[in-house]
Amino acid sequence: MRAPVLDDAIAASDLDSEVRRDLRGLQKETAETVARHLVAAGSLVDDDPQLALEHARYARRRASRIAVVREASGIVAYHAGEWTEALGELRAARRMGGGPGHLALMADIERALGRPERALELTRGPEVADLAPADRIELLIVAAGARRDLGELDAAIVGLQVPDLDPARRDPWSARLFYAYADNLLAAGREADAVQWFVHAHDADVEGETDAAARIAELTGEELESTDDITFGEEEYPLDDLSAGEADVSTAVEDVVDPGSPDPGAPDPAASDPDASDPDALDPEPVVDQGGSDDETSTGSGPVPAEDAATTGDTDVNEAATGPDTDAERPDAR
Repeated sequence: MRAPVLDDAIAASDLDSEVRRDLRGLQKETAETVARHLVAAGSLVDDDPQLALEHARYARRRASRIAVVREASGIVAYHAGEWTEALGELRAARRMGGGPGHLALMADIERALGRPERALELTRGPEVADLAPADRIELLIVAAGARRDLGELDAAIVGLQVPDLDPARRDPWSARLFYAYADNLLAAGREADAVQWFVHAHDADVEGETDAAARIAELTGEELESTDDITFGEEEYPLDDLSAGEADVSTAVEDVVDPGSPDPGAPDPAASDPDASDPDALDPEPVVDQGGSDDETSTGSGPVPAEDAATTGDTDVNEAATGPDTDAERPDAR
């Protein structure tokens, strides 16, 4: 295999220091060559994923026994749409390096291959307990997409109703979680609630990870200039009893709404009839404040739509050991 051309400006020192340490088992010249190709792959993955994959494949050929190289190769193959190759590389990296690996990415690939049941199996494995909070949320988003693939829209919605689904929160994953929830609400025909949560996603999306503003404009027929100009129907805060305690991926994704049970997003009749109130019952949740944000409108590209197929922020190969890129357009959408 001929090595793809490297720009002279690309230096091995540009690679993450932890990844460089993993290359120390190679001869010095080989380690430097592999490092430079990984840097090239990381710099090209967003603009030219196919060329990035050539660099990643060459690095893999020179250092196939290094887990981080296989991991990087899998991530780049994912962005290039080479699903089978990506899954094989990520599985190999997990066998060699141990740990939970890129579970959300692997589940998303299973969705892309038309195997949502296998994607859900990955969300129930013991490795889920070892995931970092951001990775757990990403896996929840992919699991909701898999439920949606199976036509289980109510289960997809309920699976995202975790403590992190709070409009007041501003975690690194908030915008993507709110967006995924809105997209699943829309798929279930709950347009007013979907617009509400697209607004929450827009307000939380300081990094421009989603196209929430475009989705709001599409649904309302007006460009989003200020959320103060948008009026919504009454909405009861959607969290159910899953909101107690930490988000549990394997529990949330398995909860399926009983078709005979009331819609978790529907208003409580007792809330509008004082005579029907139970004195021992909790007061209904207040309507979410419709006040908008003065933040500049974001027009970022769609998330890996966690709801449509692949998610996973920017995925620089230099960050291969830390997590998947959630910005790239994928067949799913978390």
